[in-house]
Amino acid sequence: MQLRSDQIDAHLARGLKAVYTVHGDEPLLAQEAGDAVRAAARAAGYGERKVFTVSGAHFDWSGVLGAAQAMSLFAERQLIEIRIPGGKPGKDGSEALQRYCESLSDDVLTIVHLPKLDRQQQQSAWFTALDGAGVSIRVDPVERRALPQWIAQRLAKQGQRVAEGEAGVQTLGFFADRVEGNLLAAHQELQKLALLYPAGELSFEQVEAAVLNVARYDVFKLSEAVLAGQTARALRMLDGLRAEGEATVLVHWTLAEDIRALKRVKDAMAHGKPLPMALRESRVWGNKERLFERVIPLLAEHQLAHLVEAASVCDGIVKGLKHPHWPLEPWDALKRLAMMLVQAVAAPPAPRGRAAVRVRLALEA
Repeated sequence: MQLRSDQIDAHLARGLKAVYTVHGDEPLLAQEAGDAVRAAARAAGYGERKVFTVSGAHFDWSGVLGAAQAMSLFAERQLIEIRIPGGKPGKDGSEALQRYCESLSDDVLTIVHLPKLDRQQQQSAWFTALDGAGVSIRVDPVERRALPQWIAQRLAKQGQRVAEGEAGVQTLGFFADRVEGNLLAAHQELQKLALLYPAGELSFEQVEAAVLNVARYDVFKLSEAVLAGQTARALRMLDGLRAEGEATVLVHWTLAEDIRALKRVKDAMAHGKPLPMALRESRVWGNKERLFERVIPLLAEHQLAHLVEAASVCDGIVKGLKHPHWPLEPWDALKRLAMMLVQAVAAPPAPRGRAAVRVRLALEA
């Protein structure tokens, strides 16, 4: 049985299952899902808690299997948590988890914590056993377009709201822009608003004063904005990363790796491989997989060749070299590279001659 993280409260209200498998890379939502299950377990009498962290391929699974079958010393029921930070239990772990699910006791409730899993991992025997024995909770990130509504829902839970109409839309949009997809940052600012102001309507000025200096930008979110062709958002994020002192080398690596991955996928398709296989071989997953599926048909091979060349030039500038047709300042060069990629993914491919002229003009601008 699979649930989204926002469905867990309604599920727990109907009773507990034997196993809860929480998987995803959104720390706040994963923590909240685990907290919700733990609270429900305590209320149901699971008074003893044991935690096992799987570290490395030589982890001894006998302790986990033994704990599930041993009588609790301090309570009639016990909660066992298994944390697998790497997401891969290995061959021994796979067999152990399957045996674990086959010998569950009514007096044991289990929470398994995992990072984001790819499709192959979710189809593995060990994950199928965990899912079949209870509930798997998929922790998806909140996409940028859904973030204002997410913020509004969180405000409502603490008895606060923004104004109706356009003013409220602007307030929520401002809030979302400042935290830029970082839910932990958003959660902290929501808690701050709850402490600063009473229940009721919040003005734009109150929200602005609370979150004005908490911009937190993420190079991987920048990658998504660029691949989505979102010019204004990408420029805003570049300015935010620069203001926060992010390393130019990391920003360049993120953009260049996207360009290289696009080139690899395009080359693989040119050699007859279907798009899903090409994406899988290039380790393109999740949100980026959907973005690649959209932009790959828009890109011609010669465009990608020019982008690879531009990424190489930009790499030199970030490392202190000069180029006669590029800005001297690394951040300006990164901005040009990002806008070249935005331009390429936001429009259908032009004939080879026009594309070459367009890229050359961009290099010389």
